[in-house]
Amino acid sequence: MESIDLVRINFNEGQLLFLNLCLAFLMFGVALDIKLEDFRRIFQKPKAPIVGLISEYLLLPILTLLLIFILKPLPSLAMGMILISVCPGGSVSNFMVHMSKGNSALSVMLTSITTLAAIVITPIAFGFWSGLSEVTAPLRSEIFVEPQRMVSTIIQLVFIPVALGMAVNHYFPKFTRKVERPVRWLSIAIFLGFVVFAVAGNYENIKSYLSVVFFLVLIHNGLSLGMGYYFARANRLSEEDSRAVSIETGIQNTGLGLILVFNFFDGIGGMAMILAWWGVWHLISGFLLSLIWR
Repeated sequence: MESIDLVRINFNEGQLLFLNLCLAFLMFGVALDIKLEDFRRIFQKPKAPIVGLISEYLLLPILTLLLIFILKPLPSLAMGMILISVCPGGSVSNFMVHMSKGNSALSVMLTSITTLAAIVITPIAFGFWSGLSEVTAPLRSEIFVEPQRMVSTIIQLVFIPVALGMAVNHYFPKFTRKVERPVRWLSIAIFLGFVVFAVAGNYENIKSYLSVVFFLVLIHNGLSLGMGYYFARANRLSEEDSRAVSIETGIQNTGLGLILVFNFFDGIGGMAMILAWWGVWHLISGFLLSLIWR
């Protein structure tokens, strides 16, 4: 059985362009929920957003490094776990927080901040946290990613679609209210479609490694959700705020992560499988958690 570190899920330029357009549409859909007022609220009541950002930006990567140190996954799987931990909040997190009777406004605020900040934070944070792990050293020495090139890609795939979505929301609010729910569900369908598309051509390898990837993602995602909730409660946030922080910490934008894997990491099998399975699993875990809380 070929090592998962050697597996490559390859895409030609036409397929990559299609995946990039899919992600751009996903980000446009996320932005239909983003308003400038969301950012103003940070200054009015900063405690809950700050706790949420600490959970996502600091505690989640630290938790990830601890898991890598304890579980010692193969380098490509470890790199996938680190990339997950520095991706912004996922596009379905707001819907899940609403369903769980959590603080939807806080959820939208955190998704908005991490999505826009991803332009700078994601490439820098990935370089920093992956540099602290000895497990990823063999692959990091083979693959050097220029942060500037990643920033340029994220501007095209995140910033421009988000700016367009926010503009539509601001100037055409009635139209936005009509289309945001269909766009959200279409976004989920598109994401699941390109996850299936991304791994279908590598079925044998996925069958060989799914058990390893499944348990890594199960543990990583479960601890992320739990850590976000209990960190918020430890800081005396309300139950509603704590549910929002939990879901925002455990639901990541795996679409962006997959695009980065295919654009910058040669479609490394371990990274791609971690991102793809997290994208499927966090929908299951997030919805189950939301139903329990509801």
